[in-house]
Amino acid sequence: MPKAYVFTRFGGPETEALVDVDRPSPGPGQLLVAVRAAGVNPVDWKQRTGYARAGGAARELPAVFGNEVAGVVTEVGEDVTGFGVGDEVFGNPVAGGYAEYALLPVTVTAHKPAALSFTDAATLPVAAATAYDGVGQLALPEGATLLVTGAGGGVGAAIVQIARTRGLRVVGVASDGKKDFVESLGAVHVPSGPGLAERVRAAAPEGVDGVYDVVGGEVLAEAATLLTDRAKLVTVGASAEAVEELGGARVVRARNAAVLEAVADLVVRGDLTPHVTGTFPLDRADEALRTVEEGHARGKTVIVVETAAGVDAESEADSVAGIEAGA
Repeated sequence: MPKAYVFTRFGGPETEALVDVDRPSPGPGQLLVAVRAAGVNPVDWKQRTGYARAGGAARELPAVFGNEVAGVVTEVGEDVTGFGVGDEVFGNPVAGGYAEYALLPVTVTAHKPAALSFTDAATLPVAAATAYDGVGQLALPEGATLLVTGAGGGVGAAIVQIARTRGLRVVGVASDGKKDFVESLGAVHVPSGPGLAERVRAAAPEGVDGVYDVVGGEVLAEAATLLTDRAKLVTVGASAEAVEELGGARVVRARNAAVLEAVADLVVRGDLTPHVTGTFPLDRADEALRTVEEGHARGKTVIVVETAAGVDAESEADSVAGIEAGA
């Protein structure tokens, strides 16, 4: 039977398990995909605690972890056009992606460009797409200055790069340990911690024109004080209520194939690098989650899956390591 990494109840890491599951069957408008890679995101462990996206319901238990995957189509549901068995795709799964097989709705699935690895493609449907949507929502003019909190993580790194492609100057907030990484993305680094606003003013004496927050809490509140126009404050790190009290808004997600195609094109053109800094096989999904949950991840963490389609996880991981090293 296929394997999947699940949480059996809401709570902490003690609820997690690698289990055998039935192979899913695609319904109308769905694809069954043999997963090659699954991106790891903070929302994954948050869902384990009972978090549900605004307007959505908490996951039914046991629930498979994961919200972004890349793989090969093995079966096509009714009323599906534009996709066939053997197609290489990436997108947002219906109900989890840390698994050997996942169901993808065609509305949030795109064809993977041949020049894009499965591992890199698996980082795009959540982190890169969220970054793309938020930068577009801010609609800052070329030459404006954007402040990005949490600039050293998967979403933050994508925000910095996408903003730079649009001619924006970026100030990135991250820990001292991520200074070199943030600066390598083209941002001016500002250390996180108390006194953030004062350090940002020193780094950008002309002021900031927009804020894209990934952290929430006190960081969001302090960053908001730097803006004269609070309409240019967006967040994925806080609730709608919290950011609206400050005059800003949650990032509005498009959640469509067009955005996936756009971010994939940025990667192929060399304007966006996923920066996969850690890969784990499915049977070490717990380690992948801890890396992200404990805040140690720099860039993106990916689970590489050996499926019935004959993918060698170790070879894929080695390939990624070679690309990262410039081989």
